[in-house]
Amino acid sequence: MPSAPPPVPPAVRVVCVVFNPGPELEAFARSLRTATSESYELVLVNNGGPSAVVQQLVDEGAARLVESGGNVGYGRAANIGARGSASPWLVVANPDVVWEPGSLDALLDAAARRPTAGSLGPRILNEDGTVYPSARAVPSLWLGAGHALLVRVWPSNPLSRRYRRENPADPGAERAVGWLSGALLLLRREAFEAVSGFDNGYFMFFEDLDLGERLGRAGWENVVVPSATVTHIQGASWKRTPEPMIRAHHASARRYVRRRYRRWFEAPVRWVAVLGLRVREQLEVAGARRATRS
Repeated sequence: MPSAPPPVPPAVRVVCVVFNPGPELEAFARSLRTATSESYELVLVNNGGPSAVVQQLVDEGAARLVESGGNVGYGRAANIGARGSASPWLVVANPDVVWEPGSLDALLDAAARRPTAGSLGPRILNEDGTVYPSARAVPSLWLGAGHALLVRVWPSNPLSRRYRRENPADPGAERAVGWLSGALLLLRREAFEAVSGFDNGYFMFFEDLDLGERLGRAGWENVVVPSATVTHIQGASWKRTPEPMIRAHHASARRYVRRRYRRWFEAPVRWVAVLGLRVREQLEVAGARRATRS
């Protein structure tokens, strides 16, 4: 008796890293159903404790749960969720994203047109409808430092515009950029596996910049697709307790600088950049503490 043919994998595996999620995860799963006509599986990688929302989606057959074994960080958890996939496409996304109808199909259509695209990202809107600068250049030391120093006091400064790869003449243009926000990425599995996925050394933040840079060095494009739109509802817990996020952000920034300027003759650059990041971290933490007390 001939054996049954192996099951056909879904077109897309959607990996969503969760940490004690709330109703935003329900909105993510519900809106995903309207985002594509292709087959997909939703894999929830749990970095937190037991969750009624997660369990409900699993019980409904809307998702599959993978336990990471603890709070292992965003990139490492995403790698766990992607492991063993036979789908040609991977999505890595935050749970506080709401898909617009057809948005994943728009990303897949762009990927089909651009065979050298290793990662593709949508236009990301903030809750108030403004556009989040999700497509950026890989920063040189001068560009990154200038953006960090000036963006809060002079948001439209030339260095920040260059870093954000803004194109005021045609903001809706599909284009290759240096890297894309990890809030939502469509990844060609072949490309993702070729660069060994996210760097597990980044607990949170900068893992998307590092991935985009490594994809670019390997000959893949990072492409922003403004015809695909999602809304990112930033976590309320971060706003209530910003200090841990500030410290995590600066720890990842220091790791990136040390790895980017690792050669012996670049040691002075590393020292100055790391010192500047430590000073900025302390200033931001002090400001956050004052804000929470007021």
